[in-house]
Amino acid sequence: MEFGQGDSSTRQRVARSILDHGPSTAAALAERLDLTPAAVRRHLDQLVDDGAVEARDPRPAASRGRGRPAKVFALTQAGRDSFEKAYDDLAVAALRFLAETGGEDAVRAFARQRATVVEERFTEVRRDHPDLGPAQALAAALSEEGYAASVRTSPVGAQLCQQHCPVSHVAHEFPQLCEEETAAISRVLGRHVQRLATIAHGDGVCTTCIPDVPDVAPTPNQKETVTS
Repeated sequence: MEFGQGDSSTRQRVARSILDHGPSTAAALAERLDLTPAAVRRHLDQLVDDGAVEARDPRPAASRGRGRPAKVFALTQAGRDSFEKAYDDLAVAALRFLAETGGEDAVRAFARQRATVVEERFTEVRRDHPDLGPAQALAAALSEEGYAASVRTSPVGAQLCQQHCPVSHVAHEFPQLCEEETAAISRVLGRHVQRLATIAHGDGVCTTCIPDVPDVAPTPNQKETVTS
């Protein structure tokens, strides 16, 4: 099943909503899309049969209360691949060639150079929207690059959630892309951050923990470390 840009079918809207908002229950999708629960379930059943969506048990923290918790529906890798991507198999082939001819250092340099786009876009958003906080500006910058990013509160600060990754199929083979992106996030926010999950490794959402308090600037003799 393919989702083209010109396809305005309800089924595509359901799949797109999961892509933009992450794993969702049928009830949440119905409310979000102004559809009946029965209609949403019918489209979800077809998406599951097509291999574009899979049903999952909700996380324990989200399933408190009486009765059986509602299933959440997440896109499979095949479902993600049905949407247009900024990179295709040519990118994987190019990076393989770079790794074979230039080694790890060459791949790392490429990934670091690509991550500077995040910093540049962040600077532009902060300039154009000074009312946005740093994390919100970063989410807006990433969304402009196709990551469908948002910020959620967490017990230790905030979480940056990227519901889509246009390079996930490339990053699965070349994790340097994720690692350098995490380092760029750390630099623009001025603090250590920790990657908790990535789409490239099979998670439904790329999640980065952003602590409340910025880290103390390291001394010249200290090396900054970023957990990926």
